[in-house]
Amino acid sequence: MIKKMKLALSAATAVLAFAGLTAAPQASADELGDLKARIAKLEKADAEQVAASKDNMVFFRGGYARNNVARRGLAAGGDVTLGTSNPVEKDGWYLGAGFDFSLSDDLFGLHDGTEVLAELMFNYSEFARSSTSTLDVIGQLTNNNLNQSATVSQFTLTASPKIKFLKGSDFRPWIIPVGFGLHVISPTSNGITYLKPAMQFAAGADYRVWNDIYLGADFRYNLGFESVPDREINVDGFTTGAYVGIGF
Repeated sequence: MIKKMKLALSAATAVLAFAGLTAAPQASADELGDLKARIAKLEKADAEQVAASKDNMVFFRGGYARNNVARRGLAAGGDVTLGTSNPVEKDGWYLGAGFDFSLSDDLFGLHDGTEVLAELMFNYSEFARSSTSTLDVIGQLTNNNLNQSATVSQFTLTASPKIKFLKGSDFRPWIIPVGFGLHVISPTSNGITYLKPAMQFAAGADYRVWNDIYLGADFRYNLGFESVPDREINVDGFTTGAYVGIGF
């Protein structure tokens, strides 16, 4: 849109300049002044359009989270870090926030109105509590009462390219073709592993409700790099919910 404004300004300036050159030699000073005023007005409108364009965004999100595979306690053939508890629920909730930084407003010259952004996001997901933890196992071995519950959760940090369509309109759908995510799992696994890399795929849309305030919804899927899924902590799953964004 900004490129179109610049092209329109250039064309208008050329037309006005040509009109001034082809005018009668006796053109008055008032007419020349009017010509300059029109050009200045067009330049001012273009500058205001550029200044009003806020391509970056900070957003706050929350909603439903689900893991494909529930973490299991020792009695169910799972982690010693979860004690002797049965499988924890797959379903949970998440809260998070992130930033969008504009890289190109025309898909790097390929398509006007299709924006490319870099998204950096962090997210906290919780999947209920296990009835026992590692301390319970230690307590059984030492005949001590060390019963403690364990919160099964994940902290996720992602960095992704985001392609956003319909630049200049209030409704903006977008996709993330693929991004990189790093998951911090709690409690740790049997092998004392707590960092799990993954890929992220996502789609969503937002709508400008007032000034630079946006409401949106998204769906994100995480696909881990487990080489032996049955023996490693599986972070595959998805989140879906709503977000509030503020343009800047």
